[in-house]
Amino acid sequence: MDFIRSAARRRTLGALAGTALIAAVIQIPASAGTATAPDKHSARSGAPSAFSAAEDDDYYKDADGKTGEELKKALHGIISKNVKTLSYDDVWDALKETDKDPDKAGNVILLYSGKSESADNSGGGADQWNREHVWAKSHGDFGTSQGPGTDVHHLRPANVKVNSIRNNKDFDEGGEEVEGAPGNRTDEDSFEPRDEVKGDVARMILYMDVRYEGDDEFPDLEANDQVDNGSKPNIGKLSVLKKWSEEDPPDKFEKNRNQVIFDKFQHNRNPFIDHPEWVADIYK
Repeated sequence: MDFIRSAARRRTLGALAGTALIAAVIQIPASAGTATAPDKHSARSGAPSAFSAAEDDDYYKDADGKTGEELKKALHGIISKNVKTLSYDDVWDALKETDKDPDKAGNVILLYSGKSESADNSGGGADQWNREHVWAKSHGDFGTSQGPGTDVHHLRPANVKVNSIRNNKDFDEGGEEVEGAPGNRTDEDSFEPRDEVKGDVARMILYMDVRYEGDDEFPDLEANDQVDNGSKPNIGKLSVLKKWSEEDPPDKFEKNRNQVIFDKFQHNRNPFIDHPEWVADIYK
């Protein structure tokens, strides 16, 4: 879908979506003269509100009509504005919300294995789950500091043993199947996630590339087209990540996760989940 929409079409979509949203979520008592829409950034129980076309247009308005590096710069500004940063301890509770199993209360879905695991079974044991930095924290040496080290957009629950096997490897295709996580493969310098989350991994990496540009106290993170990047603030392999994003578009779970982070935690979004077409437009 071509993301460059005309202003007229944007106004029409916004009006229609705004009308539908008001009708759906604001119930005005017969005796009331006015009603106030709920704050979409407030923490609340139940499912997060859907991100409407009107809200999308408003959130990404500074990116309208831009391409390439201009688009990347605009998105960096958008997703870096008014962000709430979490502590590393806060991440435990956040992941129980962002990655909870929609079919089994009290469980989370583990990124690489796809298993449903008790949210309370977190820790350092081989059969427990812990916090996986999809952009390995040693790539840029940011550790678990508030910012990239605690950004829930790239932190996911993962089995401790599988997480250790992935370690800080770059992403590429090939290798031997990972024990305990069928569909994942690894070799000495790269890790290939299962097909169902290849796009998720790609969009998390590219989010980090856009979010952290070195204009604050954090390193300038850049995806590149190589593996074995070591401690440099780079992760590859960009050409493979682009392919994965195209082959595995955002699903309901990933979209819901993006919305939960926006509504309840950081109040920013992964633009490549909302607009996966921007991957090809930025990364030529």
